[in-house]
Amino acid sequence: MKKRVLLIGYNFHPELTGIGKYSGEMMYWLANNGYDCSVITSYPYYPHWKIQHPYTKQRFWYKTEREQFQSGGRLTIYRCPMYVPAKPSGLKRILSDFSFLATAICKVIQLISHSKFDFVCVVAPSFQFGLLGILYKKFRKSEFLYHIQDMQIEAARELQLIKSKQLINFLFKIEKYIFDKADNISSISLTMTQKIQSKANKKIIIFPNWVDTKIFYPIKNRAVLKEKFGFNSFDKIILYSGAIGEKQGLDAILKSAQIYKNQKNLKFIICGSGPYKQKLHIIANSLNLSNVVFFPLQPFDKFNEFLNIADVHLVIQKATASDLVMPSKLTTILAVGGLALITADKQSDLYSLITQFNMGLVVEPENQEALNNAIIQAIANDKQILMNNARTYAEDFLSIDSVMQKFKRDINL
Repeated sequence: MKKRVLLIGYNFHPELTGIGKYSGEMMYWLANNGYDCSVITSYPYYPHWKIQHPYTKQRFWYKTEREQFQSGGRLTIYRCPMYVPAKPSGLKRILSDFSFLATAICKVIQLISHSKFDFVCVVAPSFQFGLLGILYKKFRKSEFLYHIQDMQIEAARELQLIKSKQLINFLFKIEKYIFDKADNISSISLTMTQKIQSKANKKIIIFPNWVDTKIFYPIKNRAVLKEKFGFNSFDKIILYSGAIGEKQGLDAILKSAQIYKNQKNLKFIICGSGPYKQKLHIIANSLNLSNVVFFPLQPFDKFNEFLNIADVHLVIQKATASDLVMPSKLTTILAVGGLALITADKQSDLYSLITQFNMGLVVEPENQEALNNAIIQAIANDKQILMNNARTYAEDFLSIDSVMQKFKRDINL
């Protein structure tokens, strides 16, 4: 009998970036391999912070989608309404999280009455969704897996999104309760698993993010691609592509662009969507930065070509967040054989990974001078060895098949 898996999390397919991308690919992989899968999620909104077409008219109520696969697997998606703030602040994000918790619990209770799953997997953030997994496990005796993509409470504390010590301590108590009730806990990097293990007092499984190396790959004639996207073939392109929020510290890109604004062939591209994008627009206009170009999130069928126009890929985070979040954008950068320029602390997973495999450049977070110098170093010297190493690492360690097969063995799925 095929195993039945329930996933709970508000980010899911068809979101193209971030957690929704990985949750979606995980469940589609399982369904393609014969599993009977169900998902309790919301309507796609990330990274735009706006419910996306064609779901806009349905966003205020529940919706069920079903797919059947040649493998015999099935995928049922239960979409729940959720408050999505156009300009998310700390308080508004909390309200958004709890709105999904309120609507999702209704669906969980409904499934408890008629559906028996072997595994229930809850994806954090938001961390409190683990309570939904506990609820289902209590009544249906399922295995409860708690997968942590982002250490949300620590990030909220370090970035001052939540300033009340009492509230932070209360949230940690809820998290500890979830840890105690989980049969398995997983996270995406070694450092994150070590941090979680120190709090949970149990073994944490490493379940890294992956990339499809058949979809994302190097393209040799990048000069032609640059012209296709409106640039000169000789332009040197510094690209940031991903979510545009405050935790990345993306104003550093504008400061670099201001330093090098007289180098006409040096172009800084900021691609994506997010609550901080409008503010970056305003700053760039006030500084008359004609060398900064803003792109919307690129369609999936053009994304590989778009990534290949970059001479340097920026992976930027603030110092307070550099060891709390493993950027999902890094996997696709490595797959296309891109030259990654990363801001990361020397004690972080990012620093260890990049330096161990010699597949990119790493500078100290929030050190503007170091970032400026690294950009010039990156475009001035041949970095083909680093780029080749990046592609090799992606092929050897980041394929979805190898990651998912190992994960299945780790949790006996």
